[in-house]
Order: sequence, then structure tokens, then C-alpha cells
Amino acid sequence: MNGTATARATGSPTDTGGVNSALIALIVAVATIGGFMFGYDSGVINGTQKGIEAAFDLGRLGIGINVGAILVGSSVGAFAAGRLSDVIGRRNTMMLAAILFIVSALAAGAANSSLLFIIARIIGGFGVGAASVTSPVYISEVAPANIRGRLTSIQQVMIISGLTGAFVANFALARFAGGSTAEFWLGYQAWRWMFWLQVIPATIYFVALFFIPESPRYLVVKGHDARAEVVLTRLFGAAEARRKVAEIRSSLAVDHHKPRLSDLVDKTTGKIRPILWAGIGLAVFQQLVGINVVFYYGATLWEAVGFTEDNALQINILSGVLSIGACLLTITLIDRIGRKPLLLVGSAGMTVTLGIVAWAFSNAVPAVSGVGVTLPGNTGLIALVAANLYVIFFNVSWGPVMWVMLGEMFPTQIRGSALAVAGFAQWIANALISVSFPSLVLSPGLAFTYLGYAIAALVSFFFVRAAVTETRGRELEDMTG
Repeated sequence: MNGTATARATGSPTDTGGVNSALIALIVAVATIGGFMFGYDSGVINGTQKGIEAAFDLGRLGIGINVGAILVGSSVGAFAAGRLSDVIGRRNTMMLAAILFIVSALAAGAANSSLLFIIARIIGGFGVGAASVTSPVYISEVAPANIRGRLTSIQQVMIISGLTGAFVANFALARFAGGSTAEFWLGYQAWRWMFWLQVIPATIYFVALFFIPESPRYLVVKGHDARAEVVLTRLFGAAEARRKVAEIRSSLAVDHHKPRLSDLVDKTTGKIRPILWAGIGLAVFQQLVGINVVFYYGATLWEAVGFTEDNALQINILSGVLSIGACLLTITLIDRIGRKPLLLVGSAGMTVTLGIVAWAFSNAVPAVSGVGVTLPGNTGLIALVAANLYVIFFNVSWGPVMWVMLGEMFPTQIRGSALAVAGFAQWIANALISVSFPSLVLSPGLAFTYLGYAIAALVSFFFVRAAVTETRGRELEDMTG
């Protein structure tokens, strides 16, 4: 067997070319653990709310603040990580995020006051924000252009897997303990263990990051061309590595300097670059459609319309499984039909399904017990089906595609800075939707709240048509704007 054949058999590149599929698979697997932690840390709060409400004597506003605390940290973490990844590197930024996940999990479970809990969740938010922007851009910077979309989409699969993992863990702990507020192991309540379990995947994430290389594009930006060529040789072979280093260096040659926020302003017009506005719009609309209401408040929402806690937690698991299936479908489609068509289909589907959910909740009547409301006849089933169809439309489109596009749509020189701003905007929108929801349930009510999300989905359709440029198959060095 000659050298080229051996390389093909082992998945290693040679001097004549070839993609090291094994190394790329390892990189994607490790980097997307950050997505899993993003999902788990975001979703674990769903199912713990009875526990923190009782432990800290919280009202509706207090619940909103405690649930939304992670989002404050996430917005800061996303902004800081976008810039920090340009300074210390993509991999080191992900390592820092893993440490923050561990600290947050331990502190949130041990908190004996609302203030300490909020601080712990803000720390976790720093990690979530950092992982949310760093993982997809890292993957996009090492993946071949022809499969970059599907590899980056795995990030969303892992986010939903993390959410679903949190839902399953919460359900199991509540079932074994006899409720989320019941005592479990070592005399601590089950809701505290829901947070402590996060330490296991967070530790795995931290250790695994030692086994993957730094982003070659970051290394070229920092002037470490030789190191970048070593990484690219491992990925694509020596000849392709030399070509790519030259291509990256050429893309920076026109106006190369240390990346800074001022690069986001077009020097010829004095205005913010249009590509940044497009990125901010994608980031914000992904949240204005209300998806995290389902993931943060799912159990509370379904209990509010007559389901038991046990049933509500099972519905969460169903939503998570459907979300994973939808993301897997996206992986098969995104590099075939492109990003923009998926976004348009998702916007249209979410508009219809959210409208149906709003109609269903408009028929709610007071519960016989006098506490909460119920959905009469088949209305509850219609709401449940429509809500899960909405989750499917989101996760076949805006869920993964937004992160794919943020990771690849910006030119190399501004990628870190643009991600910082777009990521910050995404988490601010997330916080706005999530913190406002408990109050909106009371006034103007669920029907008008979901109608508002439906209107946002409709507007997002026209935004995509007007402002989003397809990036399928394009090399990162060819991105402009």
C-alpha cells in the first residue's frame, strides 16, 4: 500500500492533500461540548423553579430575576468572549468557559440566598455566553467550506442535547426524590442536585479541550504562520496548508492590524458595516420569536394550563427529542439548499404555529380548583401539538442556522469584534423575552404574549429576504461586508 492509500485508510492527510476526517471529527466533538453545556446550563432552571421559589421566598418578579440572571452573564460573556478570543485564542476562551461552568454549578446548588444564587447564575452565564459565540466560530475556522454548515450545525444539536439532558436529569431526580423540593441524597433537596450534576460534563469539556489545536486562522492573525501551517497540515495536508496560510494572510494584507471594535465601522462611509446589522438582526430575531420561553418556563407553562408537574417535565423531554430530530434534518440540508431558504421556511412555519398557540390560549378558562387555567375540549391537545411543531420549525432553521451564519458570515479581520456585538445583542434579546414572560402571563396574558412572538416571526421572514446574503460553499476569506 502506498503512502497516499495509507493516509486515506487512516484518515490522515499527506503532502499531496486529503482531509484528516478523524481530527476534524475530534475537534467538532470537543468544541460542541460547549454547546451541550450552553444547553444544560440554560435548561436546568426549567424544573428547579419550585425549589428556588420556596427556598428564597420569591414572587413572580423574583422568579423572573433569578431565572434571567444567567442571561445577564451570558450577554456580558458573549461580548467579552468575542473580543477575548482575538486576544488569547479560541481554545483558551473555551477552557475559561469550562471553568466558569464548574464554579457556577457548585455555587448555584449550594446557594442559601437569592443573591448568592443570582451571582452563581451570572457566573454560569459568562460561560454560556463565551461558549455560544466561540464554539461555532472555532468550528467554522477549521472545517472545509463544503461541509462547514453541517459541522457547525452540530453545535445546535448539542445545545438541544444539553437542554434535553437537563430535562431528563430534572425529571429523574424529581421522580426519585418525590418532587423537586423533596430531599434526595445527603439530605439536600433534589433541585440542588439538578445544578450539581453539571460539574460532570463541564469537567469532561475542560479536559477534552487539551486534545484539540488552536484555530489556524487565529494563529495567522496573531502572526504565528508557522504554527498555523502545522495545524492546517494535520487537517488538510502540507500543500493545502501552505495555500490556506497564504490565502488567510492575503485576506488580511489590505488592512491588517490588531482587531478592534472600530473595524466594525466602514471607513469610507463612516457608518456601521451592513454585515454587522445583518448579524445583529439574525441574533435578535432568533430570540424575539420566544423560543426560550419553551425551554426556560416549559414546566411552569404546562402546569399553568392544567398538566401535572410530572407530565409537564415529560413534555419538556418530548420537546427536546423533537428538537434534536429537527437539528439532524438541518445537518442533511444546510449545505445542499443553503442557509437562507431554511431561515425563510422556519419564519413562515413559526408564524403559523405560534398563531395557533395564541388562539388556543385565548380559549383558556379558569381551573375548577380556582388556581390557574385550563384549556377546554381538544384545545389543550391543539396547543401542545402546535407548540411542538413550532419547536421543530425553529430547530430546523433559526436554531442552528443563526449560529452557523454568525460563525462564518463576517470577514476574518472583524470576526471576533462582530461576534462580540451580535452575541451581546442575542443575549440581551434573550433576557428581554425571558425576564418579561412571568409578568406577561398575568397581563396581557398568554394569548397576547404568543401573538407577539408570532408577529416577530412574521417580521423575521421579511428581514431575511431583504438583509441576509447566502454563505453556502463560500470560503471564510471570501466574506465581505
